[in-house]
Amino acid sequence: MSDESIFKIKRNLSDAGCSDCLIEQFLELEQTHQRNEQYRLLSLHRLSLLENLHRDQYMIDCLDYMVYSMQKDDKK
Repeated sequence: MSDESIFKIKRNLSDAGCSDCLIEQFLELEQTHQRNEQYRLLSLHRLSLLENLHRDQYMIDCLDYMVYSMQKDDKK
């Protein structure tokens, strides 16, 4: 694998929020051609990001409801 390929993989995984440890694991798996395990790592990270997104969306919804309630009270 070329240095440029390694750089691109590291950059992409870093941009996706992967830890240095996960990136190193991914690259080790690349060296040994363990594609299924790479998919598993990416899937687990994606699941974690999705869980965080849902948690954050819930918090935003709570704030939106608070603003809605306040505005409703102000109209009275």
